[in-house]
Amino acid sequence: MAKVILLNGSPDAKGCINRAFEEMVTVFANEGIDAEIIHVGNKDIRGCMSCGRCGQLGKCVIDDIVNEIAPKFEEADGLVVGSPVYYASPNGTVLSLLDRLFYSTHFPKTMKVGACVVNCRRGGNSATFDVLNKYFTISNMPVAPSTYWNMIHGFTAEDVEKDEEGLQTLRNLARNMTFMIRAFADAKDKYGYPDIETGKFTCFQDGK
Repeated sequence: MAKVILLNGSPDAKGCINRAFEEMVTVFANEGIDAEIIHVGNKDIRGCMSCGRCGQLGKCVIDDIVNEIAPKFEEADGLVVGSPVYYASPNGTVLSLLDRLFYSTHFPKTMKVGACVVNCRRGGNSATFDVLNKYFTISNMPVAPSTYWNMIHGFTAEDVEKDEEGLQTLRNLARNMTFMIRAFADAKDKYGYPDIETGKFTCFQDGK
């Protein structure tokens, strides 16, 4: 069975992001996709120290929830990251987690389907949406589309219920993720995944 993990970056485990994820999980369940919500927004997660130890250990040297999520990410066919807006950006906990999760994991992420969901009371959603999507596009992960940007408005989970277009957007997002996961699995069997070039690393020291 295909699997999607959803990382809830809100400090409020039952807040706006969770309500948005519930809308998606209902669709995933109806489509036969195994979906797991992981609440990370209230965890003590520090940023990357740039120590390079993950290259030797195969995991982050800071042994916290990042290392717990890593094997689930490797197994998953899709990843959804949700964050509230803090000063027109994802909150610091989410950014610290994603920096370390993506940098310390060396398994291929090719064709895992990525999506983000963002929430604000009023403004800053589009800037936050842009920041989160960059983790996918640097990792060879296709980004799932929807019928609007994946954003919901509201200060509480009850407010989100009033954002009917936002909830509709999330239902369509879940359906599109399901389709993409299935289509990529079929294409892998039929064509194989694209060859990925590696080894080039821009560095202008010593004339290189």
